[in-house]
Amino acid sequence: MHPDLTALFITLKLAAITTLILLIIGTPLAWWLAKSQWRFKFIIETIIALPLVLPPTVLGFYLLIMLGPNGPIGGLAESLGGKSLAFTFTGLIIGSVIYSLPFVVQPLQNIFTTIGDNVMHQAATMRAGPIDRFFSVMVPLAKPGFLTAAVLGFAHTIGEFGVVLMIGGNIPGSTKVISIAIYDHVESLEYAQAHLLSAGLLALSFLLLMAVYGLNRRFSVLRT
Repeated sequence: MHPDLTALFITLKLAAITTLILLIIGTPLAWWLAKSQWRFKFIIETIIALPLVLPPTVLGFYLLIMLGPNGPIGGLAESLGGKSLAFTFTGLIIGSVIYSLPFVVQPLQNIFTTIGDNVMHQAATMRAGPIDRFFSVMVPLAKPGFLTAAVLGFAHTIGEFGVVLMIGGNIPGSTKVISIAIYDHVESLEYAQAHLLSAGLLALSFLLLMAVYGLNRRFSVLRT
């Protein structure tokens, strides 16, 4: 397989796995943030939002320290018979989940807050349990938020560079993603290949965002 196609496959695989993990852990986290009255909740919100303002190389550096053989996570993995998570695909997943977390949690938190508690209270009067109320009432109403969260998480992971370079390096067939492949082409003055990959990512990002806005508009029309 051509190296660029391999990098594209790794990127799409990374984005898909990261998005799935983010939806699994981000949904209950967003629900708690939307409903909790804890006075120090803003501290958790700040931590989640840090990747929005923190330079990717800074985040990547500290993740590299944590995932390396002398770090708490990498050291634990080695003590359990594994190996350091730095410069591995698993390390890329961990870094991508942390880096894209606010792009999934915030849309879900916003939609949960917007919907409010009335529909859940009405379902409770019909003796529906908490889990049943969430999946049968809240999830269908929150479809626009889930769609936005999934697309933003997926697209943001595809566009990563600084974080994945710091913790994954540039290992062909293992951790070399499409953004690093573009950088390699530019560094080698191979502008035609860089342009082809960049144009493809630009088109993909445009189509994903257009689908989100189009479907959200459709959901808005259906509600009215």
